[in-house]
Amino acid sequence: MASVLPPVHPGEILREEYLLPLQMTAGALARKLNVPRTRIERLVAEQTSVTTDTALRLARFFDTTPEFWMNLQTSYDLKVESVAKHDEIAAIPVMSAA
Repeated sequence: MASVLPPVHPGEILREEYLLPLQMTAGALARKLNVPRTRIERLVAEQTSVTTDTALRLARFFDTTPEFWMNLQTSYDLKVESVAKHDEIAAIPVMSAA
């Protein structure tokens, strides 16, 4: 079953739900997290994925969980890949119970 909504990149969530309401730049967040500025800039620009290290740091700073950030990334990756490989995956037979 195809999803009606497009996949949401974790960087969009970070940008729209956290940085914009706080009026915080990616560079300012990177300094708080003690990571390179480009890591957060590329994440909010939706050019890179959330890593486990970044998830741990975001969770600590925003008082969430690392699983929250990793689940956003996993969900995004699965949706993108399911579209890209739809025909190939659909061609795999389903094993029926004996």
